[in-house]
Parts: sequence; C-alpha cells; structure tokens
Amino acid sequence: MDRRIQKTRDSIFTAFSRLLSMKKYSQITVQDIIDEANIGRSTFYAHFETKDQLLDELCRDIFDHIFAKDLSSEQHHDFSGNKDFEAKITHILYHLKESKHDMKSILTYESADIFWSYFKRYFEKLFADFIDSERYHNVPEEFLLNHMAGSFVELVKWWMKKDMKPEPEVVASYFIEVIKK
Repeated sequence: MDRRIQKTRDSIFTAFSRLLSMKKYSQITVQDIIDEANIGRSTFYAHFETKDQLLDELCRDIFDHIFAKDLSSEQHHDFSGNKDFEAKITHILYHLKESKHDMKSILTYESADIFWSYFKRYFEKLFADFIDSERYHNVPEEFLLNHMAGSFVELVKWWMKKDMKPEPEVVASYFIEVIKK
C-alpha cells in the first residue's frame, strides 16, 4: 500500500479510536471523524463508505495481524517458528497488551459489543485449526468452538480488568489448563 494512503488510513483509525474513547459509537458522525483526523470529506469517503465500514476495517486491521497463521519475531516477543496452540494464544495476548490503549478505547461504550463479536469469530477460526475434535467426540464442533471462543473472550475481559496482569504467558497457561480434558 502506498505510504500516503497508509498514513491517511492510520490517521483515520487513530481519530476514530480517540472518538470511541470519548463518545458512544452511535453518537459519532462521519463529520466528527473527519474533523478529528483533519482530513477532507472526499478523503474519508475514498477510504470508507460509512463509519460502520470503518469500524469493520479497524477490527479487521487489528485482528488480521494478531491472528496471522505464521508468527514472526517482533519487538517485545518472538514466537516465530513456534506453531503450538499455547504459543499462538500467548502471541495474541502480547498484541492485546501492546495495543492496550487502543483496546480500551475500542471497548468503551457500545462499540465493545461489535469488537467482542469480531474477536469471538476470529477465535472460533483459530480454535478450529487447533482443537482435536477426536478428544471431544460427543460434543458438536460448532458448540465446542463457540464455548471455547466465548471462554477466551471472557478471559481477556477479566485480564483487561486486572490491567493486563499477570503476563501473557501466565494468562495463556491458565486458559490451556482450563480447556484440558
């Protein structure tokens, strides 16, 4: 993506996140976003058709990287080459912790329900890749994925209330211990 386009998108995302931390999603207008991002109306609409699409893209932007199949070495953690389930969960928790401020603004007010809905769907996909259905042969896969993803969402909510303490490795180990059969 062209650097100017990426810079504009980042500016819009940042402005939108700031607004989400101050106002209810339903009270935010496209004009608010334009003003906060200091861009023109046509620039906004060149990138997004609606604020709903902006929220959708913001969530996708966050989650596509966090849930990438191949883990890479990053500034605060390195799980590259590690493909086990606990490493994947820990990697995701590190990303959430690193974007703590953005997460808190997204999770403020009614935008939280939209965010958690996306989050849960991504987790259902992740768990589908890692869960051994044979271990749960008496449980329908759809129920199992919904249950595990919902449980992880609640774990992240709990962790955020505790100001993201303890460390991601510890939280991931809690989750792994709970889902063991």
